[in-house]
Amino acid sequence: MSIGEVFLESLSTGVITSEEIAWVTSMQAQFNRAEAAVALKLGRLLDNGAIQIGCRLLQA
Repeated sequence: MSIGEVFLESLSTGVITSEEIAWVTSMQAQFNRAEAAVALKLGRLLDNGAIQIGCRLLQA
């Protein structure tokens, strides 16, 4: 998993899972500058209500 994958999936579905949030927070000390900026953008999207914390249903 990478921060870019989490960002794109969250942006495209409007949902970020609690497992993804836990991964981002546990890995944030190891992020480079660009990755840290993406993590901050995810936080802003959550704060603004553009993405929600939840679960994704598998598509058939």
